[in-house]
This record gives sequence, C-alpha cells and structure tokens, in this order.
Amino acid sequence: MPVTYVIKFEIVPEKRQTFLDLLKGVLDAMRSEPTFHEAVLHVDPKNEHRMMLYETWESHDDVVTVQVQRSYRAKWHDALPEIRQLSDKPAWRGRWCDRRW
Repeated sequence: MPVTYVIKFEIVPEKRQTFLDLLKGVLDAMRSEPTFHEAVLHVDPKNEHRMMLYETWESHDDVVTVQVQRSYRAKWHDALPEIRQLSDKPAWRGRWCDRRW
C-alpha cells in the first residue's frame, strides 16, 4: 500500500517565491520517478505563507533510501532552513482511496 507524507510549511514571507521555484523543480523531477504517485500543494486561504504539501509514493523504504537522496532535491533541502519557519512531516499509510477520475 502506498505511503503519503503530509508536510506543513510556514514560509518566510520574503522567501515565498524562492520556496515555490525550488519546489516546482523538485516536483517536476519527481513526476518521472517510477514509484511516485502524486503531490498536491495546498495554500492556507487566510495566509499565503502557510502551505501544506502531500506526496504519495509506492513505498516508505524507497522514499527514505532512494528518493530523498536524489540529486535534484539537494538545492531544495539546502534552502529549507532559510525559507521556512516551521515544518511538520508525518507519514500516513493509505487504507483505501476513492477517486472519481
């Protein structure tokens, strides 16, 4: 069963565009990974600097042993301490999924 990571960010206001640009590069690269399912970025409607990203992958082991080590993630990981104020990253295992598409 796939695993989903829910990651919440409080972005430093003047670093918001940097955050989005770096994240877009990572998401564009992740899309071609064979174990990648989906990623969705949500923005708090009351505060554009609070965001929640969830990523769904085929396997937790693959994420921690392979995916987080990918070279396309290096700039993103290196920049995070400067562009975010807060992060929360629990992992969730799917029980079932209903989609209309």
